[in-house]
Amino acid sequence: MNSPLIQLLVLAGIAVFLILRLKSVLGTREGFEKPPLPRQPEPHSSTRRDFEVIEGGPDHNIVDHVEAGSDAADALARMKRAEPSFGVGDFLGGARGAYEMILMGFERGDLAEIKPFLADDVYETFADVVEARKEQGLTIDAEFVGVREMSLVDATFDEASAIAEITVKYIGELTSTVRDSSGEIIEGSPTQVKRQKDVWTYARRMGVDDPNWQLVATGE
Repeated sequence: MNSPLIQLLVLAGIAVFLILRLKSVLGTREGFEKPPLPRQPEPHSSTRRDFEVIEGGPDHNIVDHVEAGSDAADALARMKRAEPSFGVGDFLGGARGAYEMILMGFERGDLAEIKPFLADDVYETFADVVEARKEQGLTIDAEFVGVREMSLVDATFDEASAIAEITVKYIGELTSTVRDSSGEIIEGSPTQVKRQKDVWTYARRMGVDDPNWQLVATGE
């Protein structure tokens, strides 16, 4: 037997040995096997699909508070485009706290702390009423009980000036007594809770660093 043939046989033997070793380590595939799992989408693609679903549906941050398709809904949507961090629910939460703070500041005649949250003409009106009380020797003792009802009734947005206005209706509960200069109660009761309805309009320029809204109009 010549040398090339011997080398060929040796190589063939080595190949058979390696194949048997691989089978013993990896095993063999027999019968039906599950297809390979589909490749998982990249995180950014999944996020994008979720965003598209939300984008294509109703914005509950708006339609939970005003009628879908209304002028107010359109104004709120444009506010959110002008300032993406703006949220209607967040605004209403702040407006609830502002109502107590401003109402109690007015009732007690303490306008210094609430002045930054009042438009100039609203502040002047409040100040005139407070001054008239002082001239008559009247004082008011008031305690805030809570907001019984609250709803967003209107919204407008001027894109040219970026000024947003939102009108909120409140039904608040408080106790209030008016005393004369001698301390006698001439109106109200310290134990009787009364309801008070107010319709307030707040305004703010969207897209600026100052997050505070100002009370620009009051009514009933």
